[in-house]
Amino acid sequence: MKGEDDSSGGIQSLDAALRLLAEMAGRREAVSLSELARDCAMPPSKVHRYLASFLHAGLVVQAGRSGKYDLGPGAIRLGLSALARHDFVNRTADALPDLVERTGLTALLSVWGTQGATVVRWERAAVPTVTSMGLGTVMPLLNSATGRAFLAWAPQAPLQSVLQAEMGRATGDLPCDAAGVAALVAPMRKAGFAWVDGRFIPGLVAIAAPVLDWQGEAQAVVTLIGTDPALAEAQGATVAALREFASTLSFA
Repeated sequence: MKGEDDSSGGIQSLDAALRLLAEMAGRREAVSLSELARDCAMPPSKVHRYLASFLHAGLVVQAGRSGKYDLGPGAIRLGLSALARHDFVNRTADALPDLVERTGLTALLSVWGTQGATVVRWERAAVPTVTSMGLGTVMPLLNSATGRAFLAWAPQAPLQSVLQAEMGRATGDLPCDAAGVAALVAPMRKAGFAWVDGRFIPGLVAIAAPVLDWQGEAQAVVTLIGTDPALAEAQGATVAALREFASTLSFA
């Protein structure tokens, strides 16, 4: 018989405890013992023993009137500690070669800097796309996929000075007011990615997706560029790969 701490499967009792905590973390409100037992497929008596230990450690609190359980201050401290150690930009930059290999497209990573959406990592594909862009390039908000992703998912206050300047000189069908910007980004937010069809650099198509923090706000944007108009098809494999990549690196 395998022991409780068999190396091939970890410590079974700890696995069960972590499953209970994960179930609680996935809920938006407190939960009863019976609900936890049902959803985790554990006997109520076993769940009760785990909850007693969690209460003692401060990982869980119990509401006096309802008797339901919720995550406690100990769990909050663990979560905040994990968040403080999470480096969105460097983690994404380190993973960028994998996205390039998977898609065969050049990828870039941008963050919001003092001048705007700034490219901080450039990963070229085996067949590179010819462009004058490079590290340090500041992408426009209104007519680049990168900029539009920031418009759709980044905190809005830091963007306003750049956005106002771009709207003031907008031409053609680019938006020149807040209502126009909202109409521009709404379908992109719904689709989960931003796109542009060669307006910033003629002949280039780009798609971009945000790397989100725990508040659902963009800490960085990952962009793929190519020349095939099919690149931006919402149901295409490239869009799916980009969205999966960004989602995996996000906290939201």
